[in-house]
Amino acid sequence: MRRVSKITAAGVATAALAFTLSACGESSTESGGGKSKGIGLAYDVGGRDDHSFNESAARGMDRAQKELGISGRDMTAKNGETEADREQRLNSLAEAGYNPVIGVGFNYSKSIEKVAKDFPNTTFAVVDSVAPGKNIDSITFGEHEGSYLAGVAAALKSKNHKVGFIGGVNNALIQKFQAGFEQGAKETDPNVEVTSEYLYANNDKGFNDPAAAKEKAKGMLDRGIDVIYTAAGLSGNGSIEAIAGQKDAWAIGVDSDQYQQPGLAKYKDHILTSVVKNVDVAVFELAKSVKDGKPLTGNHQYLLKDGGVSLSTSGGFIDDIKDKIEAAKQKVVSGQVKVKTAP
Repeated sequence: MRRVSKITAAGVATAALAFTLSACGESSTESGGGKSKGIGLAYDVGGRDDHSFNESAARGMDRAQKELGISGRDMTAKNGETEADREQRLNSLAEAGYNPVIGVGFNYSKSIEKVAKDFPNTTFAVVDSVAPGKNIDSITFGEHEGSYLAGVAAALKSKNHKVGFIGGVNNALIQKFQAGFEQGAKETDPNVEVTSEYLYANNDKGFNDPAAAKEKAKGMLDRGIDVIYTAAGLSGNGSIEAIAGQKDAWAIGVDSDQYQQPGLAKYKDHILTSVVKNVDVAVFELAKSVKDGKPLTGNHQYLLKDGGVSLSTSGGFIDDIKDKIEAAKQKVVSGQVKVKTAP
């Protein structure tokens, strides 16, 4: 079992993809030689073009194809899937010879654990969860730590002393984002009012429903909340759209640097910052380890101290408070501030 020490620099531009096929609610992309050994990605709902979580993983695959010369294929989940659906997707990637096979999202935890037993010579990985298995790499992140910094920025930038959090699904993972954000905001401004709401209690559609997030954000804006952080995958695009329609309101993006996303370009002047989760780096490092014959397995955490999570500075909107954000970051990294993982 090998362990990751320091996270390497992220941010390689997305490579062009050779062929795209869509059918039965799923999409796949192949390049570099069909069934030859390469990287297989199984996305969560929303797919690679969600401008957020899945797209970060896609950048890792694109980088691996470009720098390592390997092939790649990706497939996308649809709303309302069963375990059997996820198992079939992972099986198809493994049977086609892709290695590693990566489940992008905590929903793949059980299916990864089961399918990995059937392919002992293939390295599997699950992002945002921990799954037992000798040939499984469990990749998790310090979402709460990055969200703490987002809370600091929100409290410092809010003119009304009212900030909001929108989560896609009310589960333990998204509660980490909420907890860190609330703590960061309140420790920065004791008088700030933090409102946290969710799109769905336990339906994964919460990560693929921009219309619901748009309405939720509108409701917050109507109550005078002027900085809103949304952790909801593709749904967050709707929240950003609503916020961009109101003067002096700020959106905080998640997982990818959403200011830099071409699909959100017309809203970028309202994207204050983003909590960047470097899934792309984890995907690339795993692919490289497999190609090098030393596959990563076990539990790997990518934290603020490693650069696993960070706060983007694109647009320059937080340049005036960068010293305060850096001070807050150092307190977290040093352990002086312990960030909560649950509200």
